[in-house]
Amino acid sequence: MRNGRSKLAALAAIPLLAAACSSGGEDTENAGTDGEALTGSLTGAGASFPDPLFQDWIYTYTNDVQPGTSINYQSVGSGAGIEQFMEETVDFGSSEEYLDDEALQEAADNRGCEPLQFPVTFGSVVIAMNNPELDGLVLDPETIAGIYSRDITTFDDPAIAELNPEMDLPGDEIVPVHRSDSSGTTAVFSHYLAHEVESWDEEYGEGKEIDWPSGLVGGQQNDGVAQGITQNPGGLGYVNQSFAQESEMSVAHVVNADGEPIEPTTESTIAASEEADVPENFQFSIDDIGGSGYPIAGTNWIFTYTCGYDQETADTLVDFWTWALTDESAQEVSGELGYAPLGDELTERVIAELERTNSENGDGSEGGEDESGEEGSEEESAEDTDQ
Repeated sequence: MRNGRSKLAALAAIPLLAAACSSGGEDTENAGTDGEALTGSLTGAGASFPDPLFQDWIYTYTNDVQPGTSINYQSVGSGAGIEQFMEETVDFGSSEEYLDDEALQEAADNRGCEPLQFPVTFGSVVIAMNNPELDGLVLDPETIAGIYSRDITTFDDPAIAELNPEMDLPGDEIVPVHRSDSSGTTAVFSHYLAHEVESWDEEYGEGKEIDWPSGLVGGQQNDGVAQGITQNPGGLGYVNQSFAQESEMSVAHVVNADGEPIEPTTESTIAASEEADVPENFQFSIDDIGGSGYPIAGTNWIFTYTCGYDQETADTLVDFWTWALTDESAQEVSGELGYAPLGDELTERVIAELERTNSENGDGSEGGEDESGEEGSEEESAEDTDQ
């Protein structure tokens, strides 16, 4: 269930770019950020983590902002999204794990030009449970790691009881649920555990796929994990905050770096995202979150290329993501669904990077032709592998 727009009144202090930068709203309906009607068609694939938000954005953009466009985003998991991006079968990819230098080089070698990656939203990975009486259960990194390593098997385990002295804990067996596909949500969750718990790091490490111990239940994508939680009496699993919110599942409060048990909310996700140190290459993790920040927070990245798109596709790519990041109503939806918007300064940096999409195509036309209509150099032609 959405919390409603009234919840966002508390977030009024969050800076957004001026409405003049937006292509949404009645005054700019059916016009792109440059005032032109667009007709491009986009395909994207990747993370299920931001899928509720992306689908809302896509519906509004293709129906109210640019009805001449079409956008098809497939929520197939971060691993599959990266694979399809690298194989050039989609126009953009999406993941909660950024591309490292090796992957970026591989993508550049395949395409013949530089790939781009930039963050578009922040979100929390929450520990959701089937039992409504456990809503607000306090967990810390050690107990979460213990549950997933099967060292802690019941809710009334002494380690959990110590964190919840006023809660009447059931003796039910815990049924941990994990992602069975290659998942950015798993990457965020396992990075948190590896960063916080040395024994977890040594035995299981981090990544989009983990060699889980026996006794766990697997589920495809966030909705598969949510299903695994709700179908088992002692179900407990990690999902995107939006999925837990929409499903009205019980969620744990997780102890952060300052020793405070924090409820996963839009406000606590924003507080966590504000502590992120974002370098120029946008390769970062959100670690050691204190204050009022929720400690298991992640980022969603979008991947595009600096060449190889036809003009309509490139224009639509840039316009859609610019609208999503700067339109006030689009950012309100983000908050409603439990995601945290980018700050003003970071948004400006991201837009600058986004606008480099297809920039190595000369004027951006298909096949790398210059303004006179003549073909570009052999090097440019080799780079412009149109999708």
